[in-house]
Amino acid sequence: MSEPVRVVIGEDDVLLREGISRLLAEAGFEVVAQAGDAEEFLRRSLAHRPDVTVVDVRMPPGHGDDGLRAALELRRQRPETGILVLSQFYEEHYALDLIGEHAEGVGYLLKERVGDVEAFIDAVRRVAAGGSALDPEIVSRMLGRRREDSPLDRLSPRERDVLAAMAEGKSNQGIAQALVVTQAAVEKHVTSIFHKLELDPAATEHRRVLAVLTYLHSES
Repeated sequence: MSEPVRVVIGEDDVLLREGISRLLAEAGFEVVAQAGDAEEFLRRSLAHRPDVTVVDVRMPPGHGDDGLRAALELRRQRPETGILVLSQFYEEHYALDLIGEHAEGVGYLLKERVGDVEAFIDAVRRVAAGGSALDPEIVSRMLGRRREDSPLDRLSPRERDVLAAMAEGKSNQGIAQALVVTQAAVEKHVTSIFHKLELDPAATEHRRVLAVLTYLHSES
């Protein structure tokens, strides 16, 4: 039997923090620590060495982007730790700061997504496993606000739908289910996307998402 995924939660809203903890525990995660401010979150994350952390962007003591800065410092010191950041509002630059040059084991979701329990739990699992989870709203805006003469203009509308789903972290099967198409059709679109964007078609889902997110980062 495999060991449960270990989690540290950083959130100053006690009710939300306890709610997230309960959801994760019921899904089989082991919540090893909770924190109500950014400094405590960083200390406990470094001490407990969790597989993944869930942290709010805005936390005490400054109530600015303290949580994000703590997450970035954790990523610098423990790059193997997955980090899923929650934000009350859409802030693209927060997502881009977190992704940096390496999208492995990072996620950025709007807080409202926690209410979609299945999707939230799936995002935590993906990030813990070294994958990515980017909020659909952010993906949509990043794809919609692009430079003139962008390589994205080479994509068909369906390929853009597939690319957006890839950037969210969905597998081929997940994309097929979301778009109501066959998995073979998704694989064909993915191959075409890599070709049109001149991206090396890596063998794993992990590297595929990394390539897409890196590309989106370069377009911002």
